[in-house]
Amino acid sequence: MKLFNVYSIENIEIDRGKGMYVFDKNGEKYLDFYGGHAVISIGHTNSYYVYSIKKQLNKISYYSNSIIINQQHKLASLLGEISGYKNYFLFICNSGTESNENALKIASIYTGKRKIIFFKGSFHGRTSGSASITDNYKITSSFDIQHNTIKINYKDIDILEKYLKNGDICAIITEGIQGISGIIDPGYSFFSSVNKLCKKYNTLLILDEVQSGYGRTGKFFSHQYYPVTPDLITIAKGMGNGYPIGGVLINPKFKSYNGMLGSTFGGNYLSCVSGVSVLKIIKKENLIENAKIMGNLLFKKLCLIPNIKRIRGKGLMLGLEFNFHVKQLKSILIHKEKVFVGLSNNPYVLRLLPPLIIKEKHIELFSKKLKNALSYIDKLK
Repeated sequence: MKLFNVYSIENIEIDRGKGMYVFDKNGEKYLDFYGGHAVISIGHTNSYYVYSIKKQLNKISYYSNSIIINQQHKLASLLGEISGYKNYFLFICNSGTESNENALKIASIYTGKRKIIFFKGSFHGRTSGSASITDNYKITSSFDIQHNTIKINYKDIDILEKYLKNGDICAIITEGIQGISGIIDPGYSFFSSVNKLCKKYNTLLILDEVQSGYGRTGKFFSHQYYPVTPDLITIAKGMGNGYPIGGVLINPKFKSYNGMLGSTFGGNYLSCVSGVSVLKIIKKENLIENAKIMGNLLFKKLCLIPNIKRIRGKGLMLGLEFNFHVKQLKSILIHKEKVFVGLSNNPYVLRLLPPLIIKEKHIELFSKKLKNALSYIDKLK
C-alpha cells in the first residue's frame, strides 16, 4: 500500500528536534521559524513535556469518556486560569477542524438556525462544515457547499448588519488573525463593530483561535487585543505542541445534555497530559510575554530590510510581504540557509510562526539568513 498523495512535500526527512531547531536524517540543522504550521509552541522535545507524556504512558494511555479522566479537569482548570475565561466550559476533541465543527453544532443547537456568516480569506478546516466556511474552492466538494453560508468582506460592516437584521443568522465566525490568507488582522474597528452588532441582534460569535491563540500574538488569544467577547472560542495547534488535541471554550449560557457532543479519542490521557504540560511551561517560562517582546524585536529587525514591502500580524504570527512571488525565497531559505518558513495563499507573503521560546540570538540568526537569501535572489536576476 502507498500513501494517498495530497501534500506538497519538501525533500527533507526530519529525524529529531530540540528547542528552536530540527535535524534531518543526515544531521543537517535547521532553524525552525514555522513550527509546523504554528503547532510547536514550547519548542521541540521540551524535557518536562517529554517526561510528562512518558510518565503517563507508563500508567495508561487510553480509556474512553465513559469513566472519570482527571487530567481533563486539570486541563480545563489551568486553561481557564491562563486564558482569562475561567467561567467558560471546555469540550476537548482532536484538531482544529473538529473544534470548529463542534462550535458550529453548539451554535445551531442553541439558536435552532443554520445560516453561518464567514469572511473572505478564511480558513476553518477541511471537514465538511468547516470547509463550507473556508474561502478556498480547491478544498470544498459538492457535499460541502450544501451548507447554508454567507461570505462577506471584513470591511463590509453595513452588509453584515443587513444580513443580521433578517433574524435568520445562526452565528458569525472569524479567525482572530487569518493565517493562510497571509496574516490578516481584522482589526479594532471590525471587532468592536461585530461585538456591538452581535449584542444588538442577539447573534452568536465564534472566534477561531486555532492558529492565532495560545500566546502566539503576545496575548493568550489574539482577540484579547480588542473589545470583543466571543460566545465560542476554538483552539488546537499550539495546544499540544504536536500531540493531537483541540477544544472549544463555551460560554456558560450554553447548556449541555448527555450525548450532545462526543469524541472517541478527544480528552484521552495523553492528549490532556500534553495540554497541561504546555500550559505549565507557558506559565512558568512566561512565554506569552516573551512572544510579545520577541515579536516586537523581530518586527523592528525586519523593518530594517528594505526588500520587505509590508509586515503584518502581531507577536510571533507575522506575514512578510514582498513585491515578488516568495516561493523561490522560501525554497532558498529552507534548502540553502537551513531555516523553515511558510507560504500563504497570497503568493507575495511569507509566513513566520516560530516557537514561543524564541530568543534574541535566534532573531539575529534569522535576520542574517533572510538577508543572505534575498542577496542570492538578487544575483539570480
